[in-house]
Amino acid sequence: MSEGLNFNETLYPGVQVSYSCDQILYQEKTEHQDLVLFTNPVFGKVLMLDGITQVTTADEFIYHEMMSHVPILAHGAAKNVLIVGGGDCGLAEEVLKHKSVEKLVQVEIDASVVDFSREHFGDFNSGVLDDERFELVIADGMKFAAETERRFDVVIVDSTDPHGPGAVLFSEEFYRNVHRMLTPGGVLVTQNGVPFLQKQELVTSVERFSRIFADAAAYIAAIPTYFGGHMALGWASDNPELRNQAVSVLEERFKAAGIVTRYYTPDVHAAAFALPRFILDAVEEGRAKA
Repeated sequence: MSEGLNFNETLYPGVQVSYSCDQILYQEKTEHQDLVLFTNPVFGKVLMLDGITQVTTADEFIYHEMMSHVPILAHGAAKNVLIVGGGDCGLAEEVLKHKSVEKLVQVEIDASVVDFSREHFGDFNSGVLDDERFELVIADGMKFAAETERRFDVVIVDSTDPHGPGAVLFSEEFYRNVHRMLTPGGVLVTQNGVPFLQKQELVTSVERFSRIFADAAAYIAAIPTYFGGHMALGWASDNPELRNQAVSVLEERFKAAGIVTRYYTPDVHAAAFALPRFILDAVEEGRAKA
């Protein structure tokens, strides 16, 4: 037990989030980042990298379901999917629930994160690494995107915030390489922070999307772990119709997929693109700057 121990997240200036720690399960400083996994009475297992919360076992399903099922069901015919980041493999688990997906490539910079996740997060990534459709590539996501000749229907960037090694995954150069990797009408989805506290992150991403893709937008999810209100998930595609799929179409695809979810529904999918005014303002500001 670690009585009296707290882990503090200070991602946002002027705000500190503190987690009480029941037990430290794993701690290591790797070549790329400082990693700690501990238990909390509310959020279960909590993973922090460089002092920033990445995932908790209590609410990971919200983030992973919305990052995966929204682009795959909006696309409707995704066979090849790429995840950049996502070392906990929770997102990969959700993608692989789609039997229509023939190949999932995951590019993760730090092998130790995947090794550790295999051991500690089996409650939400069980079976991923043994699925014959899954291919793990240990490499820099920026370098992979610049050099690969492979093509994908959906690209999901499950990155850390734009600090340290994750910063390049928010760059215009990276997004241009993603655009090159996408098949015609493909879709890019990104982690874009909490707009109430990280407005500029969303503005900048949409600005860069708008210079490259025909449709640049965002959708939202409410994830307790990510303090500060709605979390924004960036959206970019050359097919604007994907963002406006009818609920009836989504219902048909969801039923055909036969997936059991805890957060995602076709109605939630459609509603996620209806943005509160202050988030829509940030999206429109980004488009206007492009």
